[in-house]
Amino acid sequence: MKVKTVYKCANCGYKSPKWAGKCPDCGEWNTLEETEETKSGAKAAKTAVKHPISRLYEVEAGNDQRLLTGIAEFDRVMGGGIVRDSVTIITSPPGGGKSTLSLMAASALAKQGYRVLYASGEESDSQIKSRADRILENIEENIWILADTSMDRVLEAITETDPDFMILDSIQTFSLAEFLPSRAGNPTQTMECASALVAQAKNKKRPRAVLMIGQMNKSDEIAGLRALEHLVDAVLVLEGEGADELRCLVATKNRFGSTGEMGFFTMTETGLASIENPSAYFVTKREKGDAVSGSAIAVLREGSRPVIAEIESLVSPSFTPYPSRISETMKKDTMNTLISILEQRGGIKLYDKNVVVKTTGGLQLKEQAVNLAVLMSIASSVYDKPIPAGWAFIADVGLTGELKRVPSMESRVKELDRMGFEKVFIPAGGMREINLENIQVVEAKFLSQLLKDVFGKKETD
Repeated sequence: MKVKTVYKCANCGYKSPKWAGKCPDCGEWNTLEETEETKSGAKAAKTAVKHPISRLYEVEAGNDQRLLTGIAEFDRVMGGGIVRDSVTIITSPPGGGKSTLSLMAASALAKQGYRVLYASGEESDSQIKSRADRILENIEENIWILADTSMDRVLEAITETDPDFMILDSIQTFSLAEFLPSRAGNPTQTMECASALVAQAKNKKRPRAVLMIGQMNKSDEIAGLRALEHLVDAVLVLEGEGADELRCLVATKNRFGSTGEMGFFTMTETGLASIENPSAYFVTKREKGDAVSGSAIAVLREGSRPVIAEIESLVSPSFTPYPSRISETMKKDTMNTLISILEQRGGIKLYDKNVVVKTTGGLQLKEQAVNLAVLMSIASSVYDKPIPAGWAFIADVGLTGELKRVPSMESRVKELDRMGFEKVFIPAGGMREINLENIQVVEAKFLSQLLKDVFGKKETD
């Protein structure tokens, strides 16, 4: 038992953790009186539980059986499905599709006979039903909906429905009566509500999978304390604005899979659709002879999967003292560094030219393995000479103009080979020998030599 001092209004019964001259509820003056309360109930019972001490080698490994939703990209990011006694939190900007993806996962599991409880503190049951009618072909009978902001009522609903899978939308809208007058969204309420769900999920006699939806703040992080991310087993971020077709699901934490794993979706009228072959999605399909200048192919590493990406550049004359350097897909400082390398080590003068860089599909360029492809796409635009459609470039480029090795070169080249590419340029000694069916691997040491070999020119005027 724990004794706590509170101040209670003699007029309306409002309780406050500290004294005030005026009651915040009824507005009467000098009515708050000091009283003592004994804390008991769920929290006290939870602290009273004694867990046995065990030797590590004697502990039986938990059953890692997973719930497969059939949503290919979601299951892959989760590490092969949802672990039965896991707690996952997913966040995204407003309108990013987190509620849509959660409802799709709920429906997919319900079709397999699992019992699902969807608790929403943001929408009414009729609003959830309207979304379900729009994105789901059929609504399964073993999905239960609860529109309430009381976590106490959610815990009661868990006892009533005995679900295998639970969704909380969003965790920042729920509150426990035990911790009033703290409001929903308060760090105390959010952490205690999340802890109550963890206790439900980790019950050895009845494990359950929990998916919490978290609100995102202005810093593009989960709202509230970072301790919430430490509490859960997996943290998923659904990237993409409301008007964008492309959505990227990223696992920034996963105790049961690879951190950094990424899945791709397109937003359609009927919900999110998996992009199961991103290498085809992020490259413009052109017929032979349709090659265009300003385009080069790179291979990114998104989690454990190589993804082929098309980088496009546009170089045009500038009529101002400060030429534009524009890119929505890579950092401005990185772009400026690469342009300086191209000028100094590649002999291409860009001091009086605007440079715009983007990727097909809006894929973000976050790793150095794409740097050579970026430079080759800019050079292609400057020379107005297309790079053959079946060629690709995988390398970092140093300030010296030397081509540098990058991680996972073998898997990147294998992906190009699988997609039917004819030639790939890599740094000298950049990979070990592997069996390839069609693609030719060409090693190069310096950027200047590669520019000459590909375009047949040394420098621009």
